[in-house]
Amino acid sequence: MSEHIKANKIHFMKRSMINISHMGTCICGVLPMQVRDKLSGQIKKTKNMRMKPELKNALFLLPVVVLAVILQSCGSSKAENEKPTKETAAAAPALEAFTLQKGELSSSIQIPGELVAFQRVDLYAKVSSFVKKLYVDVGSEVSTGQLLVTMEAPEVNSQLSGAESRLKSQEAVYLSSKATYDRLLETSKTPGTVSQNDLDIAFAKQKSDLAQLEAAKASYNEVGANRNYLEIRAPFSGVISRRNVSAGAYVGPAGKGSDLPIFTLQEQKKLRLVVSVPEAYIGYLGNKSEVDFTAKSLPNQKFKAKITRLSGVLDERLRAQSIEMDVENKDKKLLPGMVAEVSIPLTSADAAAFVVPSSAVLNSTQGVYIIKVANNKADWVPVKTGRRVDNRTEIFGDLALNDVIVKTASEEVRDSSVLKNVKVIAEK
Repeated sequence: MSEHIKANKIHFMKRSMINISHMGTCICGVLPMQVRDKLSGQIKKTKNMRMKPELKNALFLLPVVVLAVILQSCGSSKAENEKPTKETAAAAPALEAFTLQKGELSSSIQIPGELVAFQRVDLYAKVSSFVKKLYVDVGSEVSTGQLLVTMEAPEVNSQLSGAESRLKSQEAVYLSSKATYDRLLETSKTPGTVSQNDLDIAFAKQKSDLAQLEAAKASYNEVGANRNYLEIRAPFSGVISRRNVSAGAYVGPAGKGSDLPIFTLQEQKKLRLVVSVPEAYIGYLGNKSEVDFTAKSLPNQKFKAKITRLSGVLDERLRAQSIEMDVENKDKKLLPGMVAEVSIPLTSADAAAFVVPSSAVLNSTQGVYIIKVANNKADWVPVKTGRRVDNRTEIFGDLALNDVIVKTASEEVRDSSVLKNVKVIAEK
């Protein structure tokens, strides 16, 4: 009977240990590894132990001790897990912000350009003729009014002689009719000698002959002018850059006597630098702005020029505006046709532009925003961006001076969310 009671007590104690183990698991979730190992060892020992009389009463206290150990371990584990969370919350950094200010961004763009002659002209013959003599050649420097070529046209001389003869003949006719009218006018002073009708006819004849004389003079001058066209003179100082004919060649107006000009004259002491500026940068161009440029053939030399002319229209094909700069070239280092790399400064396109750190601009799937702090809440304000230079960006939107803006915008700062720890810093 006593053996049966002992077996029941041992069975009861084992079941109690198992129940306490399950209870600890339910209370603490997952037991710490050390506690589980310790508890498992105690259970194994209990299964294999032989009960001594002096330990019988102590075994009844074992479940209570184990439960206390489990609760202590769980409490310690919970405290350890909660401690980093409290420390993290205490160490959360402040959200940096700044006051919005206006500013200007200084930048430049690199665009290829072309150097062209300040003045350039193709010289054609005015009248059909033959080249008699060339006085200059390619590379010759000429001055204004200098004779370049003479031509000859026999028919022009014949026309001039005929016009001269007609002029002299008409002069004689006019002098005769004038003398007749003057004589009749003097005679008419004696009453009854000359009728008024005869006097009027003589006067009309004189006027008609005078008109014919003026026409003859005009014809003579016209032929004389054509004869002057047999000489070509330089319209401005420059360099002969092209010659297409030789002595004896038949020349005339373009498409009639010759498809090519006799000479091409270019002014080289002053050049034009022509650049096509894309549409995106037109608003930043400033007239009279100074630019730097280099030529590919002279990479180690930097030249300067000023923007002097803007075309005011966009090229339909390139969608760019042509601008011109005057370049002094008295030493003739630069030549027409050279390709230049031009650095054009860009000024602020709008005085109302605000400038912010690029990190303050939030590019989301819904659009571009900046985060404004208003009444301790986040306010997503839609903006449009301009230029970006050195991590600073122009923005345009419904903003006001001294608005408080979050320095590093993030989608984690939701619109209308409460901002408790905002630190306003001075923006450099």
